[in-house]
Amino acid sequence: MKKLNWGIIGLGAIAHKFSEAFAQTTNSTLLACASNNSQKLESFKKQFFIEDKFAFKNYEDLINCKEVDIVYIALPNSLHFYWIKECIKNNKNTLVEKPATLNYVEAKSVKKILNNKNIFFGEAFMYRYHPQIDYIIELIKNNIVGNLISMDSSFGENILTKKKFIFFEKKKKIKENDRRFNKKLGGGCILDLGCYPTSFSLLINSLINKTDFSHFKLSNILKNVGETGVDIHSSADLLFKNGFKSKVEASFQKNIGHKSTVKGNIGEIIINNTWNGNNKVIVKKKGNNEFKNFDNSKSLYYYQIEKISENILNGNKKVKYPGMNFDETLLNMKIIDEWVNA
Repeated sequence: MKKLNWGIIGLGAIAHKFSEAFAQTTNSTLLACASNNSQKLESFKKQFFIEDKFAFKNYEDLINCKEVDIVYIALPNSLHFYWIKECIKNNKNTLVEKPATLNYVEAKSVKKILNNKNIFFGEAFMYRYHPQIDYIIELIKNNIVGNLISMDSSFGENILTKKKFIFFEKKKKIKENDRRFNKKLGGGCILDLGCYPTSFSLLINSLINKTDFSHFKLSNILKNVGETGVDIHSSADLLFKNGFKSKVEASFQKNIGHKSTVKGNIGEIIINNTWNGNNKVIVKKKGNNEFKNFDNSKSLYYYQIEKISENILNGNKKVKYPGMNFDETLLNMKIIDEWVNA
């Protein structure tokens, strides 16, 4: 069986989580990695059994490697745009970690250079590939909760303090190189986490018949800015032209969890862990509750890698629904841009 060869540039925490999933995939191989940090490169190479000749000390060499079929960009947010362009220039299939770019202007530029290129390009919203999302889409399409009215969706946890004793919390020291709190590296809870609830809002709203979800309005924006100048907690109401409303919330300051609730006129769907798919989905309707659990034996990233690899191996260079297509990436960046700069 032919397998798709993946290469990764940037070897931080997300690259490790992503790479662990290759042990479960059937149609793909982690062939190559690249880092400008020699210690990270050596450690990663050994952990994931990558041959010396495919462990590159610079990103360009990996992108130019003919044996690599697709590049996963797992670099800090501020570096995405440049390396996306390098991959496209070299006609290399590309999956970039979210958010795809720092802002809407960069996203529009990517769309322009992607024109007439026969390559796969996707934004790595891994939750979109989990069976949980297929289940939710079917519930809505089958009118289980009726006509959609609104939703709320959150992603966040307190990473600013830690428990010292039972009743006391101590403020954590923010490391200088922590990209989450560095404005120049594209830090802030909205860019890092808020892009998930907004992207999920786009998916749910797209299921409303005859909807034009390209027009939106943000209101009731609340924002806390931390000592490094980035947003550490924020919420907003996202109102679409068709009347559908989504309350979105992101935080580095509060344990708001990963929950989403989609409300229809005859019921609601409660997704306890929207982004990892490892908890119950509850359907509430006329006082009756139905529960659905999902198999958690496979890595969250397994589904993303397996489905994208299958796509490309079958000669399909378009993102397969319900993956994040580029029009959604573009619109999501427009929403994020307005939220960040409000």
